[in-house]
Amino acid sequence: MKVLATYNIKGGVGKTAAAVNVGHLASRDGLRTLVWDLDPQGAATWYFRIKPKVKGGGKALVRGDRGLAEAIKGTDFDGLDLVPADFSYRNLDLLLDGRKRPTRRLTRLLKPLRDDYDLVVLDCPPSISLASEAVFEATDALLVPVIPTSLSVRTLDQLDRFLDDTFADGDGPALLPFFSMVDARRTLHRQLMDDVRREHPETLTARIPSASAVERMGVHRSPLTAEAPRTRAGLAYRDLWSEVRERLALTG
Repeated sequence: MKVLATYNIKGGVGKTAAAVNVGHLASRDGLRTLVWDLDPQGAATWYFRIKPKVKGGGKALVRGDRGLAEAIKGTDFDGLDLVPADFSYRNLDLLLDGRKRPTRRLTRLLKPLRDDYDLVVLDCPPSISLASEAVFEATDALLVPVIPTSLSVRTLDQLDRFLDDTFADGDGPALLPFFSMVDARRTLHRQLMDDVRREHPETLTARIPSASAVERMGVHRSPLTAEAPRTRAGLAYRDLWSEVRERLALTG
């Protein structure tokens, strides 16, 4: 089982859209896939038409009163399941802080599922926190959407430094940045993408365009790759998933 987190310190960069579409494409390719919506806003849960509620909330999961398997819901897509968001996740840092080895807690929750799923996708809230460190411990790779703007690029550099400092032995998650909300007509976007690729050669080649089709996911409450797979953005997510699959060495 591989664990992938869509993550960025900054909000509004396309994390949830990436999680939902990558999760859908993985299941369509025959991988047993689970999306865990860790964001208390519950956008991924909304897209999958599932109520954002976990019995006992984050407290029950962190304390071990409930296993993660008990919170899993099926979606409308074969091979794709969801652990919904819960508003109590807003206190996840506080809940983890009271536990022994808090950064290992998500890893322990996921461990019993390793024979049930090929891929777990964690949709993470924007932050850098104790919960973030628990995500870093649990994941094989961080899929990081980067808008070609100076502030977004700055948060990628901050994340890169944090991972280097935290995992000095090099045993941390792989960093998989990709460009999101791209307008290739803009000179600044093109320049910044060139700069990022020089500084971060691990950057994926797939680029998600700034497109109304992505925004309409909230109207259709469905992955774009299911609702409009032949749109420019839908094809871009397909390219993104192909690269992620290759980097994680996933086979269906």
